[in-house]
Amino acid sequence: MKFSLSWLKSYLETDASVEAISAALNAVGIEVEGIENPAEKLAGFRVAKVLTAEKHPQADKLQVLTVDTGNGAAPLTVVCGAPNARAGLVGVLGLPGATVPANGMVLKVAAVRGVESNGMMCSTRELELGDDHDGIIELPADAPIGTPFADYHGADPVFDVAITPNRPDCMGVYGIARDLAAAGLGTLKPIETIDVAGTFPCPVEIRTDDPAGCPAFYGRVIKGVKNGPSPQWLQDRLKSAGQRPISALVDATNYLMLAYGRPAHAYDLANLTGAVVARKATDDETVVALNEKTYTLDASMTVIADDSGVHDIAGIMGGEHSGCSETTSDVLLEIAYFDPAHIAATGRKLNLTSDARQRFERGVDPQFLETGLQHLTKLIQTLCGGEASEVIRAGSPPSGAKAVAYDPSLCATLGGVPIADERQASILTSLGFSIVRHPREGGGPSPRLTQDETSEMDSRLRGNDEENYVWTVTTPGWRCDVAGAPDIVEEVVRIHGLDNIASAPLARTDGVARPTATPAQKLERRLRRAAVARGLNEAVTWSFLPPAEAEHFAEGELWTLANPISEDMKAMRPSLLPGLLSAARRNVARGADSLRLFEIGRRYLRGDSGHSDERLSLAVVLVGDKSPRGWASGKAAPFDAFDAKAEALALLAEAGAPVDNLQLMGEAGAQFHPGQSATLRLGPKNVLARFGMIHPVTAKAFDIDGPVAMVELFLDAIPGKKGAATFARAHYAPPALQAVTRDFAFLVGADVPAGDLVRMVKGADKANIVAARLFDDFRGAGVPEGQKSLAIEVTLQPGEKSYTEEDFLAIQQRVFDAAKKIGAVLRTTGKMNGTEEPDTAQGNGVIV
Repeated sequence: MKFSLSWLKSYLETDASVEAISAALNAVGIEVEGIENPAEKLAGFRVAKVLTAEKHPQADKLQVLTVDTGNGAAPLTVVCGAPNARAGLVGVLGLPGATVPANGMVLKVAAVRGVESNGMMCSTRELELGDDHDGIIELPADAPIGTPFADYHGADPVFDVAITPNRPDCMGVYGIARDLAAAGLGTLKPIETIDVAGTFPCPVEIRTDDPAGCPAFYGRVIKGVKNGPSPQWLQDRLKSAGQRPISALVDATNYLMLAYGRPAHAYDLANLTGAVVARKATDDETVVALNEKTYTLDASMTVIADDSGVHDIAGIMGGEHSGCSETTSDVLLEIAYFDPAHIAATGRKLNLTSDARQRFERGVDPQFLETGLQHLTKLIQTLCGGEASEVIRAGSPPSGAKAVAYDPSLCATLGGVPIADERQASILTSLGFSIVRHPREGGGPSPRLTQDETSEMDSRLRGNDEENYVWTVTTPGWRCDVAGAPDIVEEVVRIHGLDNIASAPLARTDGVARPTATPAQKLERRLRRAAVARGLNEAVTWSFLPPAEAEHFAEGELWTLANPISEDMKAMRPSLLPGLLSAARRNVARGADSLRLFEIGRRYLRGDSGHSDERLSLAVVLVGDKSPRGWASGKAAPFDAFDAKAEALALLAEAGAPVDNLQLMGEAGAQFHPGQSATLRLGPKNVLARFGMIHPVTAKAFDIDGPVAMVELFLDAIPGKKGAATFARAHYAPPALQAVTRDFAFLVGADVPAGDLVRMVKGADKANIVAARLFDDFRGAGVPEGQKSLAIEVTLQPGEKSYTEEDFLAIQQRVFDAAKKIGAVLRTTGKMNGTEEPDTAQGNGVIV
């Protein structure tokens, strides 16, 4: 939110500097994101007078001016193309070295069609003071020549502050002034009491048929208005807030919203038919809003309509048809209270945001309707004239006030800073709260404390029995965010000053600090380091997904949010892969040809009893080229399913999973290519990971072209290690004898997974076989139809003595017996010189 210093001072009597105001705003919790000083943008621009204006010798539309800069030096020559440039004109000259605010151009001495120009006479658009670009600025003839234009025009600093969602009272400049006054930076000016009496009955029936969505609807008609540009002071304030001035009628409603946080609307009465009613929309009813877009409504949305149809999406945006124009002569003013939850729900469904929606869904003061309508009436009559009707008040707004039981000692126990009771009372009353003191037991309430009585609090709060009293604090209507005693403590402490809270060390036990990281946190850290070491880049994506993307990966009913940030972030993710695929799509669209992304986070599932089930997962997405094209490698190599498998096994091993015991099985999911994917399981049911290439349907759904390999690790499924953690370390002693390798070639059915055979061979003799790996898969000449030849290298580690012939035969037999369990038949063994041997253990184990 933006506002100018002069606007703030119209509500706050203060002599504080810009720096002091900025510091005070930050101290009370209103973060200052920036301060824009127009004087800085206008540096190098001066009030100057045109002495002569002659036609340019080389251009018909240019003139050569001599300009007096007021510094006593010789006049400057300036080439100008403005049609209103003439001798005697007083305008604004940009000197060499000045930067034009509108385009960032730095002025310099340069020749224009052969004539040297020493600056530029400026228009309002070039100085960002307006939209006029038809000619240069014309100042009054008595404007002091040579004066810096920033001093002449007036430098009004603009504050840019961030308003948190729990502070709807600060969505208007007056609310910010109230906080500064409470912090001691000045005196808050009271809101003027205005009562514009109506001179005739309101000719339009106004009512609310939706008391839940619109509890109160106030309105009146002003006849005989003359719409046109708003005065300069109003335009300047709107511009400081980032609003574009439109017309006096529209600017008046925007001014009320920005000044007091109270949205309102003005309808062109000539475009209304019959009664104006706040009601529920009907399904498929449409409206063309002021942004020129058509919105389709449903029966849950509140609208403002007449006999002809909808004119306003209530509390969010007005309709184009009934908006005010230059020809508007009669207007209907509308100021209403809309339920925040209804406004928020409608805005999300329509994906429509506005300044009005921001204020209504956070909560506006329900008691400001009458005051706001009277102020708006007077402002419009001042700007546009006209005669006001009587006010129609349909419905009644909620009070907005809440009574909160409060013990002043909570400021010390909960807020961490002791503040005198009289100071607490002063702070609360300056913020608009009212206080009533009660005895803790028996007795009636004492009189209500007002702002004027605050100075007398000291004598009344110093009694010996003060600890026997509690307060009832009544919130003002504009503080709908305050709901309990902790909120009262927050108000007192922030105005007292968070910087005034003394730092205190936390209590610490003696000795070595105990580790605080949980096993799950340690696992995440370890996996994160391992993934980065493997060349993967970590991504952090939203836990919320568009429902369509979430449904694509859902294995059951989704968790959906009742109050999402937007409709595109409504479903809790059932998998981490959709977020990574969306991130990959964005990067590919920006020219990335190789992506290695991973994320560690939680997926959200519905448990059997309907409760939320959060499970820790790790996902990897490999997109595009694994290696670029090169003179040695040739074409670029894309990622494939084996790259995904390698990542899955490596990360599972880092997570402590028994990778040597895992089974490779199918059924990776409908999101994976059925012929290029698999799962890694510990037993037939416990799935630790799934990997493979993306299914074409999934790739189309996420609009990704090219090869995409995916991995998803279910870290919650990895069994924990047995036994408590200890500091004891195992001593490693290298074996005394060299390991021996033997190779075996087996014939198995073509549908038998190679991993099953490797696992059976490795487990055949655990005392001697320390490793087994597949190094060849052959199908062709010499291999029967429907079978394949799998070659496995077996590593044997002798213990205290070398193997004998009998030892080799016994180990070999155990390997044969294990392989037969899955239907494998030994094919051959061989020597390093390539000569085949029969089915014996005499060869050195190299397959021919």
